[in-house]
Amino acid sequence: MAGKTQSHLLVAAFDFGTTYSGYAFSFQNDPLKVQTNGTWYSGGAGNLISLKTPTSVLLNPDGEFDSFGFQAEDRYANKAEDDKQHGWRLFRRFKMVLHNNKELSRTTTVEDIEGNSHQALSIFSMAIKFLQTHLLQAVANQTVGVLEKEISYVITVPAIWDDNAKEFMRKAVKEAGLDETRVTLALEPEAASIWCETLDVDTRDALAGTGTQYMVIDLGGGTADISIQEKEQGGTLKEIHQPSGGPWGGIYVDTNYLKFLEHIFGEKAITALKTEEMADYFDVIRELETKKRTFSKQTKEKFTFKISATTRKLSEKFTGQNLEQRIGNLGYGDSVIVKCGDKLRVEPDIVRSWFDGPINNLVDHVKNLLKEPKLRAVQTVVLVGGFGESTYVQERLRAEIHDKRLIVPAEAGLAVLKGAVRFGHNPTIITSRVMKYTYGADVNMIYDEKIHSKDKKYFAKDEKWRVHECFDVFVRVNEDVPIDHQITNEYTPSGYRSSTPIYRTTAENPVYVTEPGCELLGELVLELPREIPLSELISDTTFMFGGTELVVKDRLRKTGEEQILKLNCLK
Repeated sequence: MAGKTQSHLLVAAFDFGTTYSGYAFSFQNDPLKVQTNGTWYSGGAGNLISLKTPTSVLLNPDGEFDSFGFQAEDRYANKAEDDKQHGWRLFRRFKMVLHNNKELSRTTTVEDIEGNSHQALSIFSMAIKFLQTHLLQAVANQTVGVLEKEISYVITVPAIWDDNAKEFMRKAVKEAGLDETRVTLALEPEAASIWCETLDVDTRDALAGTGTQYMVIDLGGGTADISIQEKEQGGTLKEIHQPSGGPWGGIYVDTNYLKFLEHIFGEKAITALKTEEMADYFDVIRELETKKRTFSKQTKEKFTFKISATTRKLSEKFTGQNLEQRIGNLGYGDSVIVKCGDKLRVEPDIVRSWFDGPINNLVDHVKNLLKEPKLRAVQTVVLVGGFGESTYVQERLRAEIHDKRLIVPAEAGLAVLKGAVRFGHNPTIITSRVMKYTYGADVNMIYDEKIHSKDKKYFAKDEKWRVHECFDVFVRVNEDVPIDHQITNEYTPSGYRSSTPIYRTTAENPVYVTEPGCELLGELVLELPREIPLSELISDTTFMFGGTELVVKDRLRKTGEEQILKLNCLK
């Protein structure tokens, strides 16, 4: 658990995205004056200046960290130009390995752009360490006297992430050398919602008023992450529906665009572009990042993409065809043409098809959510995240949910980051959350003929009929849980080292942990002092639900000693 942020001079947040990452911070004496890194500069033909930098890590041939972001991509590209990239390893867009990965473990790997694998935990920790180092330099450039130990950190995570992914990020934080007691995880759509409280009058008015309910869609590079909030008296926020979403982010537009390029130029040509002409390849990707935001339903003219001379040359080399002849032979007619030798002009309907797959999934999900009886009072949808800045995405949502007000705050791609800083200053601004699962422990219960099957009972040492493998429920799915919600159970140990299996399920009323859908989340291991007789080692185990992470605390009655127990969710 993070310590109280009130004791810190500064709160810093890291938004670790699928496509782009960044940081922001503010001082305790002026928490709403949130500062971000002014600009991240990319090399290449596009000379892109961005408020975030790509989530890319470059390792040298010894497997050590070299660089991050635009610098990592550009350094690798420059080495590839001179055929000196051998042994160097570039990792891009690796965050998606944590999405819905039930098999996540400390040994989980990610692949570099050439398909070689490396331990994911190490790559994530390098990225976090880089952002921290860059942040500390930015703070030092601005003021003197702030010690690292006086900084409270917030790391944003998707609300739809599983418990094991959150624990994975915790492990990466520790491996990066950050003090865990000063690190809090913030749920991305919640952070965006918090920042919207500080925006222009129209936005604040739409979200004001006790009882106002609204939906926040954080649409980033990898996922759409959806949370639904209700404004409470005093300005705090209450979650009224469990987080939901899916893999419908901007990277899927990139994938569709690259498939199109493979069709036009030939798959071998694009593969060669990625491996032999890396600088040109990154220019292609970065140009699309800018174009994604400006493309519109109203676009009637053909959309223009630059073609490097290299791409054209590779296509003609591998296909044996002149590019204009090839496009003509592919049957595109007038819908795809080459202009002035270095521009590809594409009919808007083709460009729309790259967007429509992920957006259709998002729209269908949002419409289904809004049909739920308990969400009928939701009249406003707030769209944030990098892909949320896309004009076409905004137009599609406005057209499909025309009876709702859609708000896209200025600098929507930074709303999560800035909101996370505000959350770090005041974590109690979120008062409750809705449980995604039913959580409980595997225990032996007293036999109850109204609940338990006869064939499962047994006669125990205490001369009572008991039942093995019962699901002792702590909280239930869809239950509204305050952030300070605690469940305390008394446990009498059977040994000096006890292990309590913790289970979860999406069922509301599980009886046994062996039922379909029940999964072992992890085990709580408790080491007890051996100098005290077992009979005197009764303890109170407290489960703290409602926060961004599940926390378990154990208090030994005999000594009053308390300890935080680690629930190991990683395989």
